[in-house]
Amino acid sequence: MQIQRKTLAQEVAERLIEGILNEEYPVGEKLPIEPELMKIYGVGRSSIREAIKILSIKGVLSVQQGVGTFVVSKNIQESLDIQMSKAEIEEVLEVRSLLDSKIAAKAAINHTEKELKAIKAYLDLREQLAEENKAQECYLADINFHVAIAEACGNTLLMDIYKIASKNILRSFETNHNNNTHSFKISQNIHTELYNSIESKDPERAALIAQKIVEKLYY
Repeated sequence: MQIQRKTLAQEVAERLIEGILNEEYPVGEKLPIEPELMKIYGVGRSSIREAIKILSIKGVLSVQQGVGTFVVSKNIQESLDIQMSKAEIEEVLEVRSLLDSKIAAKAAINHTEKELKAIKAYLDLREQLAEENKAQECYLADINFHVAIAEACGNTLLMDIYKIASKNILRSFETNHNNNTHSFKISQNIHTELYNSIESKDPERAALIAQKIVEKLYY
């Protein structure tokens, strides 16, 4: 599965949270009616309803049928996704680097043939786009190669945390690689080694190579 962008409902939910924390929507007060919220946030009715559902589950809003939707709490614990989107990129990279070796080792043990094919497909796409110097597409292919490995690791929690971190890695690629793919060409061989170690079910080697990639030891 590729990295997915936030849904409109999730974005609206985050904007509503900001409004609640900023006292734009005080606790005890009723939210504007749906048509007004649609106009404020520029989305359709279904996105507004889904956003309200998200915040109702979190205990922030209370929907009173026939009366309206009320703000009932400011005690909002930010999701890991939101926290990482606000974090410094160095912090996000550190989180991902702590997980890479463990995930690669588990993927070597637990992968299915379907998952292995997905990893290989992104590996090949990464190489093709690097050679064509299609930077943005190459960056996404690289991220999705590593996410595909996480999906093969057999641990849903590890996979979810890794996916959330990876969604924010694109920021560092855009900043650090100056819209070129030179380092991706250089590192293609070691990424191929990582794939081969997973394919051959060698967890120790997979962990070692994953750590080398983290440390940028490409030679």
